[in-house]
Amino acid sequence: MSGRGSVPVLRLLRLPHGADLPLPHYASADAAGLDLVAAVPAEAPMVLAPGAFAAVPTGLAMALPSGFEGQVRPRSGLALKFGVTVLNAPGTVDADYRGEVMAILINHGPAPFVITRGMRIAQLVVAPVSQIMLEETGDLGQTARGVGGFGSTGLGGA
Repeated sequence: MSGRGSVPVLRLLRLPHGADLPLPHYASADAAGLDLVAAVPAEAPMVLAPGAFAAVPTGLAMALPSGFEGQVRPRSGLALKFGVTVLNAPGTVDADYRGEVMAILINHGPAPFVITRGMRIAQLVVAPVSQIMLEETGDLGQTARGVGGFGSTGLGGA
């Protein structure tokens, strides 16, 4: 778990079908997410018809440090250009999960979308998480908002 200074380490395992693919990387110095690529067979690209969704393999398994999660998030370019996004955005990779990381993509666009080997399909943001203790109570206390929800803080005139 220890890295350079206080930087946590994400241990990665390349699975056989992803052995030749690049490891996730930050596209720029201040990027928040690591690019994930598709580990589909080169000779058999995956095609997502409009409205279809599928789990796309990345060819990677990982060991996140305790107290962290991996958030599988959409790539803005795929969303804007093709209407393709992560269906359960963000998808959560728990610190104790050791299986292959998959990106559940959905095609909201008007045309079939072809996913080819090595294509950047999603990004992984590693973030700290806290676990809490639950306490059942008969009184939650009062706030100015109270039980107002779904637009109660500013959509009244819209």
